[in-house]
Amino acid sequence: MIDFGFDKLALIGAVALIVIGPEKLPRVARTVGHMLGKAQRYVADVKAEVSRSIELEELKKMKTQFEDAARDVEQTVQREVGEAAAEFNALGEVGSGGSTRDDPLETVPVYRHPKKNWRLKRGAMPQWYKREHGVRTRAQSGAARVARFRPPGVKPGAKGRT
Repeated sequence: MIDFGFDKLALIGAVALIVIGPEKLPRVARTVGHMLGKAQRYVADVKAEVSRSIELEELKKMKTQFEDAARDVEQTVQREVGEAAAEFNALGEVGSGGSTRDDPLETVPVYRHPKKNWRLKRGAMPQWYKREHGVRTRAQSGAARVARFRPPGVKPGAKGRT
């Protein structure tokens, strides 16, 4: 970078004062300062973009390494499971001794979907959700509901007399 000492800056300032004049010098200095600031910001943005692109390339390399490692682990697991299944089948054939059962997994119960039961669904709803959304949690008789929403001051047994 260019090395400016105090003597060079003083010489430039004196020449600028003579050429531009004392009236226009502050405005020119302000304009030059703004331009230098914009140039510094532009250089900083370019540096940041370059560093981001370098980091992105590093991340892509790391991603490919992790994908390769995951693929290797998956292949190893599949190979081991295949070997274990082959050994299990071999043991099942040797130790069967004329058993009538063909498939050892027949004893596993078959999954049945529960029937749609609205009581079961409503019972599974958390209490805080019921309180928040106004779902009733207790049964209430008709008379109790009427009494609950009766305006104050009206007697329960009074007929509408005028």
